[in-house]
Amino acid sequence: MFLKGCPLRCRWCCNPESWNPHPEIVTNDMKCIRCGKCQQSCPVEAIVVDQRGRSINRSKCNLCLKCAEVCPAGAIAVSGAYMTVQEVVREVERDRLFYQNSGGGVTVSGGEPLAQWEFASKLLEECKRKGLHTAVETSGYAPWEALEKVLDYTDLALFDIKHLDAEQHRKGTGKSNRLILDNARRTASKVRTWLRVPLIPGYNDSEEHLKRIAKFGLEIGAEKISLLPYHVWGKAKYAKLGRRYPMEETPLPSDEFVKQRQRIMESLGAKVTIGR
Repeated sequence: MFLKGCPLRCRWCCNPESWNPHPEIVTNDMKCIRCGKCQQSCPVEAIVVDQRGRSINRSKCNLCLKCAEVCPAGAIAVSGAYMTVQEVVREVERDRLFYQNSGGGVTVSGGEPLAQWEFASKLLEECKRKGLHTAVETSGYAPWEALEKVLDYTDLALFDIKHLDAEQHRKGTGKSNRLILDNARRTASKVRTWLRVPLIPGYNDSEEHLKRIAKFGLEIGAEKISLLPYHVWGKAKYAKLGRRYPMEETPLPSDEFVKQRQRIMESLGAKVTIGR
């Protein structure tokens, strides 16, 4: 399950709808029938519908979501919903048979689940009480006190490592990595930990840097490292949110390049998988 809200702004993020902690509107211009109902319903006059189509001034939008309520074609929809822990648990339990047959469980992701650490902690506690395996996918950017509370009810931590250099990490995500690396060490000493590395061309995919990540994983006792090759699956979401995709010119890494990087890291003794 995905929780909204994230303090990082990774340039390659494929889930930009998860940045905002509140429900927000997403658009699909192909569905717009130019009926004008959205414009009529907007209390702050942020929407204009004319012969050129429909446009939304996002800076004026107050997220009242009335436009989505009246759109007959689904050209404006809502991303995100407010739910209680019990409501989420009921959704989770619908797939209990699948968990039992697959050997899987519940993964809390985001956004950044630690941005809602109290909710995440209570949710995971309830899942554990019901006998479900629990995992958390996190960037690790949160006070240790918050992360520790969440890990109390976590069987497996999927911990993202974007870059080991603090300045490069800031350039790619908007934040330093010092807190993240410290939390990674603490996390691996508390629960089973897999490191996850988004492999971004020209940013963190050099042979030297990946060797450093492999050594870091071995040092802290991570079970394995997952390489996640850069992709553009989330690119279309940016336009739907009224944002510009920041990595338009970034090429996709070839399968052979990714496998070669995997072999380099494995040569140091690390267990490395691709895409999982």
